[in-house]
Amino acid sequence: MQELAQLMASLRSENGCPWDKKQTWQSLIPYTIEEAYEVIEAAEGEDAAGLKDELGDLLFHVVFYSRIAEESNQFNIDDVIRGITEKMTRRHPHVFGDKSGSINGADEVPGLWEEIKRKEREEKNGLVENRDEANSKPVSIFDDINSRVPALLWASKVQRKMGQVGFDWADADGVLEKIDEEFSELQKAREAQDVAGMTEEIGDLLFTMVNLSRHLKINPETALRQSTHKFQNRFRYMEAKLLDQGRSAQESSLEELESLWQESKIKKKK
Repeated sequence: MQELAQLMASLRSENGCPWDKKQTWQSLIPYTIEEAYEVIEAAEGEDAAGLKDELGDLLFHVVFYSRIAEESNQFNIDDVIRGITEKMTRRHPHVFGDKSGSINGADEVPGLWEEIKRKEREEKNGLVENRDEANSKPVSIFDDINSRVPALLWASKVQRKMGQVGFDWADADGVLEKIDEEFSELQKAREAQDVAGMTEEIGDLLFTMVNLSRHLKINPETALRQSTHKFQNRFRYMEAKLLDQGRSAQESSLEELESLWQESKIKKKK
């Protein structure tokens, strides 16, 4: 880490790289997002060599942000490492603290984790013991949720938070009934040609599908990415077959495309 931090300092120095020197936290954001998704792609493909490379790129961004902060005396990479180490130690009392041995399985950890984070939020907002409630800031169960994450992840986090306080369906059957209800409302909005209504009902239907995923213990983001990969690969198979015939998808009829689509599904199963 020291060697990497020194490399970053050199890149940002007076005689360093012109591009690196002009970067800010804001200018790095799109590159950081891209690097994070490249990590995901390597992990999904179980590409160990690629994952090692992409994790290095992402780590470089951590050092990059930290170096920019250090130049204005805000924090440095040592502070980042020390902070996450202290946080993870604090949030694992069942390993490092007075609750050692109190957890019997992985399913019990999220509840303990959320309780610790709730106390951290209260302390951060001034809601500590012996403090006058009238002078305390309100604390919401959503305070630590970032609404700028992808919509599927945001919805899942919001639903999980509500479920933790008991505002939830008892099982997946109740969610399936809600999906039928939302689909019926979408149909009514469509029949009325109500664009605003259709937009709202599509959102409600997607939100409820995320809830179903949560009850079935399936990550909706992962499920959608897997399906998108699957359908993209099937279409690429179609494109390759058409290319062998000297044609493109645009030059083919819907019937021809459908036939190749069904063929791609059979090939995949084999």
